[in-house]
Amino acid sequence: MAKLSTLEQALDYHFSNQSLLLRALTHRSHNARHNERLEFLGDSVLNFVVAALLYQQFDKIDEGDLSRLRASLVKQSSLAEIAQKLQLSNFLKLGEGELKSGGFRRPSILADALEAIFGAVYLDGGYEKAHHVIAHQYATILPEVDPETLGKDPKTRLQEVLQARRLDLPVYTVIATRGAAHSQLFDVECAIADLDIAVQASGSSRRSAEQQAATEALDLLEASSKKSGRQERARSTKQSLANPDAPPEQKS
Repeated sequence: MAKLSTLEQALDYHFSNQSLLLRALTHRSHNARHNERLEFLGDSVLNFVVAALLYQQFDKIDEGDLSRLRASLVKQSSLAEIAQKLQLSNFLKLGEGELKSGGFRRPSILADALEAIFGAVYLDGGYEKAHHVIAHQYATILPEVDPETLGKDPKTRLQEVLQARRLDLPVYTVIATRGAAHSQLFDVECAIADLDIAVQASGSSRRSAEQQAATEALDLLEASSKKSGRQERARSTKQSLANPDAPPEQKS
């Protein structure tokens, strides 16, 4: 196991009782003194702190949107990303079976351990220290939060983008189903007729394939918008250079 002081530095917190940190890092496959009770506690502390941070940052959005934002920020995949940045896999105490199966990379194990650490900090240093540690981990995430999109699935976001442009909604079509019944893959096409866009994606269910196809379509729309913006700026610069004395409204 890597030195715990390295993890403490990344957390910006030094434990008075390091046994709490060791327990937070211990998976149930390792021994009976595992981290599940700390995870339970840390989950509640995390939800409260993130709710407080969102409440302070967004003073004009309602309870429903705040709940949606919090759910997105504390979901398993979000916590696993934070755990990966902390290189938490280097510190986990796992049983032999979990080690062999790559448990140190499993998002659920990483997310649970991170919540357990938050619970351990709360027990070791109290609420203010736990608030500090959690806020420290979210310091680069919260400024990027967009209430308009965060927590919304790709199909919903794509629908909203097209509605804002007064375009017809996309059409999703299953074009193929592959594999055995217990492990099928669905190939889905997402077509936007008004924009002459048709993208394909695969998933283990029709829903997941549709969501992935919607993501691909959103990426295409974003890339197209950026390209159009660059071309417009280039035209404007060319016109300004060709006619430097033109009134400002002709230089747009």
